[in-house]
Amino acid sequence: MTNPFFAKVSPAWQRLLAGIPSQCEVCHAWPAQRLCEDCVARFARPCVRCRSCALPVAAGVVHCPQCVRQPPPLDACIAAVDYGFPWERILSAYKFHGDPGWARTLALLLRSTPWAEPALEAADCLLPLPLSPQRLRNRGFHQTLLLARALAPNKVDAQLLLRVRDTPAQSSLGRAQRLDNLQGAFALAPQRQLQVQGKRVVLLDDVMTTGTTLHTAATVLREAGAAHIQYALCFISFWSSPKSPPTRAISSALRPTLAAPCI
Repeated sequence: MTNPFFAKVSPAWQRLLAGIPSQCEVCHAWPAQRLCEDCVARFARPCVRCRSCALPVAAGVVHCPQCVRQPPPLDACIAAVDYGFPWERILSAYKFHGDPGWARTLALLLRSTPWAEPALEAADCLLPLPLSPQRLRNRGFHQTLLLARALAPNKVDAQLLLRVRDTPAQSSLGRAQRLDNLQGAFALAPQRQLQVQGKRVVLLDDVMTTGTTLHTAATVLREAGAAHIQYALCFISFWSSPKSPPTRAISSALRPTLAAPCI
């Protein structure tokens, strides 16, 4: 349920409210920002990640075994943290409970991720993964667009990549169903296909599970001639869906040698 107050708060007021000390959402320390420095240090520790899918890998590994066998339709991927405590609660508050004030905090978390700053600087455009009009009406705001505007406002283009077909929520589907569900869901805006040719694109989303949605959108961009496509994610999940086994989990041979846990 969207909070009608927050949905109407202007960006200027949101910036003002963001600067007012409050209680940390995780440890309840006071005074603090919505996430205190201690909790960020504890739950957002950087770790070595696969350059193609951002899942944790052992030190010195560039691409995970799955990406070596089946390269995804992108050039690079960065993710701030793994999707787990306390992030699932924070994403739920932001995305499903009408609290767009989290956008600035999550944008700062993502921008602080290794390689995020150079990726944003090199990009020609930052594309938030689009919502269908029906989903936007139900939610009351576009959570990824707010995140993009807080992340790199001068590079956001919210009208280039379009969601042209509403689809059931991916979270309730298995991997094969997800692929069928997204057929024809994305397209470039009419008369703007040439604007993608030869460009470096950062495709932004809040969380990635199987990657099916992002891969479908990236394929549209690649077919239009994008020269470089990089995903930027706040969260990445190890699991594809509650109804199917993990499809891109870390190889069991790598688990004992991980450089550090990604919390």
